[in-house]
Amino acid sequence: MSNHKNANALTAGGVLISLGIVFGDIGTSPLYTLNAIFTTILGGKQDINPNNVLGVLSCIIWTLTLQTTIKYVIITLRADNKGEGGIFSLFSLVRKKAKWLVVPAVVGGCALLADGIITPSITVTSAIEGLTNKFEVPVIPIVLSILTILFIIQQFGTNLVGKLFGPVMFVWFAVLGVVGMSFIIKDFTILKSFNPYYAIHLLITNKLAFLILGGVFLCTTGAEALYSDLGHCGRNNIRISWIFVKLTLILNYLGQGVWILQNSGNYVPGAKMNPFFQIVPDQFQVPMVILATMAAVIASQALISGSFTLIAEAVRLNLWPKIRIVYPSVSKGQLYVPSINWMLWIGCCGIVLLFQKAERMDAAYGLSITIAMLMTTILVSFYLRSKRFPRYLIATFFFTYVIIEGTFLISNLTKFLHGGWVTVLIGSVLFTIMWSWFVARKIKNRFVKYVEIEDYYQILTELSGDESVPKYSSQLVYLTSANFKTEIESKIIYSIIQKEPKRADVYWLVHVDVMDEPYTLDYKVEFLIPGKLIRIDFRLGFRVEQRVNLLYRKVVEELVKNGEIDITSQYTSLNKHKIAGDFRFVLLEKHLSKFTKLSFYERQIMDYYFILKKLSLSEERSFGLDSSYVDVEKVPLIFVTPDDIELHRLPV
Repeated sequence: MSNHKNANALTAGGVLISLGIVFGDIGTSPLYTLNAIFTTILGGKQDINPNNVLGVLSCIIWTLTLQTTIKYVIITLRADNKGEGGIFSLFSLVRKKAKWLVVPAVVGGCALLADGIITPSITVTSAIEGLTNKFEVPVIPIVLSILTILFIIQQFGTNLVGKLFGPVMFVWFAVLGVVGMSFIIKDFTILKSFNPYYAIHLLITNKLAFLILGGVFLCTTGAEALYSDLGHCGRNNIRISWIFVKLTLILNYLGQGVWILQNSGNYVPGAKMNPFFQIVPDQFQVPMVILATMAAVIASQALISGSFTLIAEAVRLNLWPKIRIVYPSVSKGQLYVPSINWMLWIGCCGIVLLFQKAERMDAAYGLSITIAMLMTTILVSFYLRSKRFPRYLIATFFFTYVIIEGTFLISNLTKFLHGGWVTVLIGSVLFTIMWSWFVARKIKNRFVKYVEIEDYYQILTELSGDESVPKYSSQLVYLTSANFKTEIESKIIYSIIQKEPKRADVYWLVHVDVMDEPYTLDYKVEFLIPGKLIRIDFRLGFRVEQRVNLLYRKVVEELVKNGEIDITSQYTSLNKHKIAGDFRFVLLEKHLSKFTKLSFYERQIMDYYFILKKLSLSEERSFGLDSSYVDVEKVPLIFVTPDDIELHRLPV
C-alpha cells in the first residue's frame, strides 16, 4: 500500500516526467486540429467569420474542460488499480460486476491499438509538413524514415530517451504558450471564446456542425493515453502538470484563431498554410519544425509503449495469443513486444502511403479513440458503482458522457468513407483476434473434466514406489488449471496413469492465478501427499511476467532450505553424493478432433483459435520453461467415447 501512495506522491520530478510521458499525444494536437476544422468549413463553402472562429475555439476550450479535465483528470484517474491505469486495469477492477463487461474492455483495447497506428502517422507527418513553408522537401520519405528509426530503437528500450522527454516537452508547451500569446495580444476579442454561448450557437446554427465536431474532437484525443500512463507518473503529478499543459494549449489555439481572423480572406488550409506554423516568426520556422518533430516522436513513443503494455496485459488476461515479450531494462513498465512493434510499423507506413497528407489522415483519426472513450465511460460507471457513489451521480456521469461522446462518434462517422473505414477495419481485425481467443478459452474450459484428486492418492503413492515401472523423472511437474486443491483435470490423471505410466519420486502440480492487481507476486504450497504429491499456487499480477520455470525453482529452493522437501536423487549412485534429482515438466496441448460436437459458430471460433495458436508462442516458451525439460503431449479437446457411437452387429 505504501508503494501505491508513493506512486501518487507529488514531486517536481514527477510533474516534469508527466509532461514527457503523459501529454505527448494531446500536446501535439495543435499541429493539426484547427487546420482540419477549417478545411471542413471552407470545403463546405462557408466563409471564415468571427462567429465561426469564436465558435470553434469555444468548442475546443469546453471539450478540453468537459472531456479531458472533468472526465479523465478529475474522475477517471480515481480508478487506479494499485497505482496503475488503462482500460484493462480498469476492466480488472470491475470484471466481477458483470460478465459482459469484457465486451467494452475488448472493444476499447482494440480501438486504442488502432489509435497507436494512426497517431504516429499524423503527428510526424504534420510536423514534417511544416518544412514546406520554407523548403521543397520530400515529406513522405522523411516521415517513413523517422517512423522506421523510431520502431527500430524500441528493441533497445526507451529508458535513456525517456529521460529527455520531460525537458523537451516542457520547452514545447512553453513555446506553444508564448507563440500563442504573441498573437492574442493583437486581438483580445478572441477571449470571448471562453463563453460557451459561442460553442452552443455554432452547433445550433451551423449546418456543418457535425462535421466541425469531428475536427474539434482531435483536440482531446490524448485523454485516453493520459489515463493509460497513470502508473508511470501518479495521479497528483498528472493533475498538477495538466494545469500548465491546458493553459498553454488554449493559448496556442487562441493565437491560431487570431491569425485565422486576420487572414480570413486568403487562408487556404493545408500543409503550406497551417495556422500552427503561420503564427511562428519566420526566423524560428526551422527550429519550430525540429521541436515539433521531437514532440511528435515523443507522442508516438508514448502510444507505442502504451500499446506494448496493453498487449502484455491482454496476454495475461487471456485476451490475446501468447507472444514473445522482452524486458530491455529493469525499469518498471519497460517492455518490448517484437510482433506488435512491427505490426504497428507496417500499419503506420501503410497509413502514410495511403493518405500522403496529414489533412487526409484526419478522417481516419478520432473515430477509434471516440469508441475507446465510450467504452471507458461504461467501465468507469461500474467502477463508481462499486465504490458506492450515489446512483444519481453515476447516472449523471454516464448519460452526460454518452451524449457527448456519442455526438463525437456520430460526427466522426460522417468521415467514414473519407478514411474512417481504415480505423474500423484495423479495429475489427484486432477485435476478431481478442474475441476469438477469449471465447475459445471459455469453450475449452467447458469441456475440461475434473476429478477428485483424493481418489488417486493411493494409486500415485504405489506408482511412485513401483520399480517395475521405468522411472520417468525424479520430479515430475504438471501445470493445472484446477482452482481447488481437491480437484485435478482427468487428462492429467490419464497422462500419469494410463497413457504412459509415469513413475516419479515426487509429483508436482503448479497452478497460476492472474490477479486483478498489477504486481502481486505470492505463492502457496499444499502437501497433498507428504513427500509425494505437492501443489504450488502462484498468484501473479496481470503485469507480472509468468516465468513459471524460475518461479517454481525459487519455491523449491525455499522448501529445501526450510527442510520441507528432499529433492536428492533416489538413484543409489547419485544419492550417496547428495546430487539433486532431475526435473521434467509435462504440458498437455489440446487439439480439435473432427468428431467434436460443436455448433457452427463455436467450430469457426475454435478453428480460428488453433490458427492463432500456431502463430503464437508455444506453451513452454510462454510459461518461461526450458524446452529441454519439457514434454508436450497432445490430447483431444473432447474425448469421444464408445458410448457416443451406435453400431449394429449383423448376424453371421
